[in-house]
Amino acid sequence: MSKLFIVLNEDYFLLTHRKELAVHVREAGYDVTIVAKNTGRRQQVEALGLNMLELPINPTGKNAIEELKTFRFLYRLYKREKPDIVHHVGLKTILWGGLAAKLAGVKGVVNAVSGLGVMFSLEKESRLTRMILAVLCFSHRRKNLIEIFQNHEDERLFVEKGVVANDQVQFIKGSGVDLKTYTYTPEPVSDKIRILFTARMVEEKGVWVLVDAAELLRKEYEGRVCFLLCGGLSSNPKAIKEEDLNDRCDGNYIQWLGYRSDVPDLLRSSHIVAFPSYYREGVPKSLIEATAIGRPIVTTNSIGCKDTVEDGLNGFLVPIKDSKALAEKLRTLIDDADLRKRMGLNSRQIAERDFSLDDVIAKHLAIYDKLAH
Repeated sequence: MSKLFIVLNEDYFLLTHRKELAVHVREAGYDVTIVAKNTGRRQQVEALGLNMLELPINPTGKNAIEELKTFRFLYRLYKREKPDIVHHVGLKTILWGGLAAKLAGVKGVVNAVSGLGVMFSLEKESRLTRMILAVLCFSHRRKNLIEIFQNHEDERLFVEKGVVANDQVQFIKGSGVDLKTYTYTPEPVSDKIRILFTARMVEEKGVWVLVDAAELLRKEYEGRVCFLLCGGLSSNPKAIKEEDLNDRCDGNYIQWLGYRSDVPDLLRSSHIVAFPSYYREGVPKSLIEATAIGRPIVTTNSIGCKDTVEDGLNGFLVPIKDSKALAEKLRTLIDDADLRKRMGLNSRQIAERDFSLDDVIAKHLAIYDKLAH
């Protein structure tokens, strides 16, 4: 039985993005261990029949001592446990886990680039970004390594910077959605049009851009439309503060719902999904789920987001940080129920074509099998 470690920043990310994959791989005969920071969800992970080891990591930190601690933990773990394959999800675990795997002599490595975040969104490369790229170039020069990309911009960046060779690249568009759970659902008949935003409350996800767009539409639509911000606060020191959210959300026209575990139901009870992110996304899972339920989407013409929308077919793409353009496209959808229905049906077709969870799992299993033998 091949031993597989799936290494993530936090346990909750496994539950939201990789749960079905981990369970299917275990059922396919792999000995699966999850290595992640425990944010209080360890019992939920273990209830799935998965082993879990706690990873000392600060997902958003830059303290050198903390970073060294993460690297040292992974190096010692890989050296002691001798996994056949390690699968790193996200940039920080790819950075330290990749280096640890190379130095510890791990046989097979899978790195899943699920968005490169703020650091790689900047026009000018910082010294820190250059250092990260140097470590990545060193750790990726090895056999039996597959790098999974969700969008072609991240792939192009890694190839151009010499981090990966073309024969190490595998493209899987997002983490998939269970099309049997997230079934197509016509929009509800209700007295209010509900516009849903789902993400952690981080400025780069476009929270304030959406709130500003809502304010531009308030005079015209208050009482007939409501904006729902769904997502918990982030541990990132630069994240949006609770008092600022309560300040801007009136609890009626603009509502902050906090963290919710019933996102499929929220999607079904919504009419439009808005996501004006300017974060360097992989492919946002919230938008993949919105396509499956069959909702029109307004998002930005930015990396990752634009991979879920064909402009004018299943939604609209707007420039980043442009609340006026966002408001205009939302107005078009608010005023036209037939357009919403047509775009929603097109969304479902895109989900079936591009985002099937079964396809994503099959592709991962093929990668693991290739590296294990």
